[in-house]
Amino acid sequence: MSTDKHRLIPITDLHTAELEIYNERREVQLFHYYEPERGLFIAESPNVILRALAAGYEPLSLLMEQREADSEKGREILGRIAEVSGEIPVYVASNAVLSEISGFKLARGMLCAMRRRALPKMEDLCGNARRIAVLENVVNPTNVGAIFRSAAALGIDAVLLTGGCSDPLYRRAARVSMGTVFQVPWTILETKDWPEHTMEQLRKMGYHTVAMALKEDSLRPDDEKLHNVEKLAIILGTEGEGLAADTIADCDDTVCIPMAHGVDSLNVAAASAVAFWELCK
Repeated sequence: MSTDKHRLIPITDLHTAELEIYNERREVQLFHYYEPERGLFIAESPNVILRALAAGYEPLSLLMEQREADSEKGREILGRIAEVSGEIPVYVASNAVLSEISGFKLARGMLCAMRRRALPKMEDLCGNARRIAVLENVVNPTNVGAIFRSAAALGIDAVLLTGGCSDPLYRRAARVSMGTVFQVPWTILETKDWPEHTMEQLRKMGYHTVAMALKEDSLRPDDEKLHNVEKLAIILGTEGEGLAADTIADCDDTVCIPMAHGVDSLNVAAASAVAFWELCK
């Protein structure tokens, strides 16, 4: 699609009001940008932007290298944005200008500001799901993104996150996930609901809850008991300390991945991939 159908705006200085969301606002500030209405997030890299657009997220503006406007992926993204509205501004600049933005090299030549959407209710996500993951206070956005990528690839139907988790729409989380945060349904739990009220709701919906925890009486992921349950909630804890003791106590079972050579634990993202592969069969 020809770029003359778009409002291409050449940029030589990033320090303008229109570009403050890309260059001068921290992600937590973007989250609250339109308060009390929902805020913004920045999608980075062509694949992440395309998956966000495919999922129906509303673009507000695009910032890209001049050369990317004429690339195959660039033309595809511009075409998708034109389908939303021909009035969405597309800012273009040289790499020298855009390199002033922190982390821009990882963005593969483009950033897109998008509007957040209302989060779904837990009941709506989990009512008809078979396998779900629950993340308790996973604070590293890289781990959150990697868990979402495994969830998408290995058959998790939905992800629930406690309020202490990193936001799946933060740039690093979405990038590491390869845009799968826009494909796997998710929501953030109310702090007051976790864990007691949430566990009660999950059980009412028919879920068997399992805590990934290093306990001697834990089941192996390939235990026949786990494969025979119709609905399973796999609960993973924060980096380092793992799940809270109260959370483990509230679960129906604990699950531990057998390990060799004296290794006592796996990174939570690696553990999620192993658990999802076995428990989603």
